[in-house]
This record gives sequence, structure tokens and C-alpha cells, in this order.
Amino acid sequence: MSALLDVVLPVFVVIGAGYAVVWLGWFNAASVEGLLRFTQNFAIPCLLFTAISQLDLGQSFNAPLLISFYAGALAGFGIGTMAARLVFGRDWPEAIAIGFCCLFSNTVLLGLPITERAYGAGALSANFAIIALHSPVCYAVGITAMEIARAGGTSRRAVLGKVLKAMFSNALIIGIGLGFIVNLTGLAVPDTLGEGLELIARAALPAALFGLGGVLVQYRPEGDLRVIAMVVAVSLVVHPAITMALARVQALPVDALRSAVITGAMAPGINTYIFANMYGVARRVAASAVLIGTALSILTAWLWLGLLP
Repeated sequence: MSALLDVVLPVFVVIGAGYAVVWLGWFNAASVEGLLRFTQNFAIPCLLFTAISQLDLGQSFNAPLLISFYAGALAGFGIGTMAARLVFGRDWPEAIAIGFCCLFSNTVLLGLPITERAYGAGALSANFAIIALHSPVCYAVGITAMEIARAGGTSRRAVLGKVLKAMFSNALIIGIGLGFIVNLTGLAVPDTLGEGLELIARAALPAALFGLGGVLVQYRPEGDLRVIAMVVAVSLVVHPAITMALARVQALPVDALRSAVITGAMAPGINTYIFANMYGVARRVAASAVLIGTALSILTAWLWLGLLP
């Protein structure tokens, strides 16, 4: 119970505060959109840049960690896509968008603060290793699958161009890429610039959590509830279960095991709705999965914390 009170609930208090002020009309939708633009296009990229530029790549990027997490994520994508297509009879583009909901965990807005509150800031190196590849891997899988499904007679070169353009115009990926460049080349970031980036990065998580609460007001649990239940179950149960099993088989160190499982156990992120909205398919399912999954993760995160060493 202490994990629920001390670790999980404070994160959701911030989310709830954002939800409440928008629902009460004290903070309008345009303000929420501006806050989210700040966090997603500036603050979180600064956070990822500063973290990855200082990360010990040799220690953090170990194969068992990445295999454990991404095998679970890709399994979720496959299960979600095929269930949407074969069980629920959705067409391929909609099925892929639903699969993307099962693929893209909320690694930053929920995974980082919950792991930090549970195990301390020193336990986040494995989180950042996962996050560094998360947007590139997930968007590469989702966009490639979607563009192939929608291609028709489009040439492979045109499909590849669309995939690359969509990926490398993403601010998160730009921040991650610049962080890798600084880390690998040993470039020195001027102290003044570095301290400014640190100040922006400190605002990333609380502002993003507050904005997440505000944007959830417009989401309604509509659409096919069976599909939504499937997405939530895959995200909150199947993905972390596969990750934990693989991590134990590979004898992953305890710190890395915790980060991988907690990160994998997070609800679908806002990017799942952005992805669905980008292609104009499965928007109600994505929005409802974000809302319901985020609410249920209060309980499931507590349960997974209790199962971890």
C-alpha cells in the first residue's frame, strides 16, 4: 500500500489537477494545447537530449534489456493488429492503428516519474536507454506498416520517403539524435547552454503530466469497448508479463528489470492518439484506450511494483 501512496498516487494527483482545472473551465483547451506543444516539442526533447548526451552507453544499452522490453512491445503490436483484423473485423489501416496503441507505452510521462519515485533518480539509466529507441522503433514499425497497408500501387521509394519524413520531423527523435551525437563525439556543451537546457528539462515531467490530465478531458470512452478492453489488457498486462519473463530468463540485473517492467506496464501514450489522428483511423479507440488505460494504471502499476524485487 505504501507504494501506491508514495509512488503512484502523487503522479496521478498532478494528472488529476490538470484534468480538474480544464473540466472546471479554469484552463482552456488552447492553453492545454500550448502546454503540450511546449512539453512535446521543447521540454521533453531537452530532457532526452541532456539525459542521453550524459548516458554511459556501454553500460545502459545492453541487449537483454532492449530484447526484454521491445520483444514485449512488438508482441503487443502483433497481437493488437491481428486481433483487430481477425477478431473484430477492422480493415488493415484501422487494425494497424489499434496495434500501435498496444505498441506505444507512455514511457516518458508515466514510466519516468513512477520509476523515479519508486527507486530514485539513479535508477533511470535503463529507462533512458529504452526511451532513446522508443519513438524511433515504434514510429518506424507503425508508419512503415501503415504506409505499406495504404500504399496500393505506390513505389517502395515513395513509401520509404514518407516513413523517413514522418520520423525525422518528430521533435523527440531530433532530441534523441542530437543527444547521441554529443555523447558519441564527445562534444562539450557550453555551461551556459547546458544549464539552460537543464532548466527547461526540469519542467518537462510536471508540465507534461499536468497537460496530459488536461487533454484527457476531451477523451470519452466511446467506440468498441471490446477493442478498447483488448488494447488496455495488452498494454497493462501482456507487455509487462512478456518483458518480465524474458528479463528473468536472461538474468537481467534488478535495476534494469525494474525499469523494463514498469516502463512496459504503462498505459498507451498520447502519441497513440496522435498516430491515429494523423491517419484518420481508430481515433475513438485510441482516445478511449489512453483515458481508461491511464486510469487503470493507478492500480496495475501498484500491482507490478509489488511483484518486482
